[in-house]
Amino acid sequence: MTTLVFLESHDGELTKGALGVLGKAASLGGGDVAGVVLGSGIRDTAAAAGAFGASTVYVVDDAALEAPLPQPRVDALEAVVRESGADTVLFAASVLAADVAAGLAARLEAGLNWDLTDLRVEGDELVGVRPALGDTVLVEVGWSSTPQVALIRAGTFDPVESGGSADVKDVTTEFQDFSTRARLVEHLTEKASGPSIEDADVIVAGGRGLGSPEGFSYCEELADALGGAVAATRAVVDAGWYPYAAQVGQTGKTVSPKLYIALGISGAIQHKVGMQGSGTIVAVNKDPNAPIFDFADLGVVGDLTQIAPKLTELLRARR
Repeated sequence: MTTLVFLESHDGELTKGALGVLGKAASLGGGDVAGVVLGSGIRDTAAAAGAFGASTVYVVDDAALEAPLPQPRVDALEAVVRESGADTVLFAASVLAADVAAGLAARLEAGLNWDLTDLRVEGDELVGVRPALGDTVLVEVGWSSTPQVALIRAGTFDPVESGGSADVKDVTTEFQDFSTRARLVEHLTEKASGPSIEDADVIVAGGRGLGSPEGFSYCEELADALGGAVAATRAVVDAGWYPYAAQVGQTGKTVSPKLYIALGISGAIQHKVGMQGSGTIVAVNKDPNAPIFDFADLGVVGDLTQIAPKLTELLRARR
């Protein structure tokens, strides 16, 4: 089995999610694992993939790939798949990766399984695992043809350095006329202080129990005292209380910090699946029957508007 992993890059660095998928692919054994990096001026960036499990990194370095647009990447990735003879192509979920994966599957008439939370090899077959029925059960999925294309849920696998090195190979490609008709007019990046929720060791998350958008000040102050990031549930994101980028859960991001503090979060299964991999889970809720207490390591029944400020004060005093 020859596996290709799409290694998305931003600002000259390979993304954590992509490197995590690369490491998982390498751990499966039973075949060659290669990375593929697409962009402009990114050859030096590609070499870093060797330390995370890639034996080979294919690079398509072209000005047509400078902007983060999906269609030129479908052309480039198709060329790499054909040159490498890969029978499996893996993606770490992101807005860009999802578009590229769908486009590649359509181009190659390949099967695409998405939202996977695990991969394993049984005999000579690749088996994917994904949640179903509102994330209440896990099901096994497979492919009936090759290449097998898979989109892995964001935050599922953490990068693991292997200390190896990779052979970097350049690939050239021709771009379809329709692939170059779109152009990026403007690319805006939200400015934020502190770590992102994907990278943070500590996350303070808020739910409807905060009472209002202003209630997120409790989360922000506590996160600042702990050097962590702020997250939110889908309910408050849908209500416009906090940005979508901070959403954790089934339709948001999957996180696995060392410490996860949940303020005013009931603990619905849709939220649980996005943070259950956290090292230690602390929940504060005034409802003693809140489902989150069933899987929290430490539960505090009480008014978060009194508990959170006192905890923040104590942390700042100790620091």
